[in-house]
Amino acid sequence: MRFATELVAWVATPWVLAGHSWLLAVLSVLVLVGLPTLFSTPGDKTAVLIAVPGWVTILLVLLQLAAAVVSSWLAWPAWAAVLVSLLAAATLVTEQRRWRWLVSSQ
Repeated sequence: MRFATELVAWVATPWVLAGHSWLLAVLSVLVLVGLPTLFSTPGDKTAVLIAVPGWVTILLVLLQLAAAVVSSWLAWPAWAAVLVSLLAAATLVTEQRRWRWLVSSQ
């Protein structure tokens, strides 16, 4: 679920921002894809480039979820945005066990 929501964020956010600035659209992809690639919690991923505490990883996931929901409401029809919102809500539920582990691993 998390990956599906991330995909939505990676598509919808630059879609919305491209109407304002192509540079912002490119930067949004770099932020949404690049930050979680660079910063991760040891034990959560096999390859850690820059180790961060679990709460940072949780904030990065929340950034992805927020980007997906907000951008979908701005870019797409209401029915699609509702589906994305439901997906993000389900992701919040399914991530709870992982987040408890991330916070406890500090």
